Amino acid sequence: MELIERLLPQWQFSEQHALVLDGVTPAHAYASILPGLSTQDPLINQAIALREVPGRFLRALGLSRNALPSQPFGFHSFTLLGQVPNAEVAFGLAGRFWQLDYGLCPVANAEEFAAMIDQPRLVLNVCVEPLGDHSCHLLTHTRVHCPDEAQRRRFAPYWFAIRPVSGLIRQRLLRRIAQLARATSP
Repeated sequence: MELIERLLPQWQFSEQHALVLDGVTPAHAYASILPGLSTQDPLINQAIALREVPGRFLRALGLSRNALPSQPFGFHSFTLLGQVPNAEVAFGLAGRFWQLDYGLCPVANAEEFAAMIDQPRLVLNVCVEPLGDHSCHLLTHTRVHCPDEAQRRRFAPYWFAIRPVSGLIRQRLLRRIAQLARATSP
């Protein structure tokens, strides 16, 4: 968890999920992270579409042209912030996530992410921790830092509303990574 600690050492909101992978080497688990995260999942797509319903409704009524992002939210919305080979991969977002269009600010890299001290920032990482020669712990952590009290108050109701679905998404991501890792393990 060295990257997430460096990228977002302070936060107000967090969640963590984990799986034990028996019969899978840490190297195979790590090699499955990026392919597992980038694979489409119909349930995740439906959850995101449901989150975007209010924006679609407002746009259909002509009440807002900015109620939706230019493309549906997805894994492509995150920026790769760093990797520790065979141990951790970290991704980030910055913006006002509670807005109908997610209020995302473009993030080019980890340095730009760190400089965005006036925006809420989110780090999602996936870690692999060895448990033995042929088993490992696969974990995901999500942390959110809001730079001031007003933004924290705006984010908090959104966090508590989306957290159950967010947790389900993280668990599905871990299971997909585990499935790929098991399929490629000797």
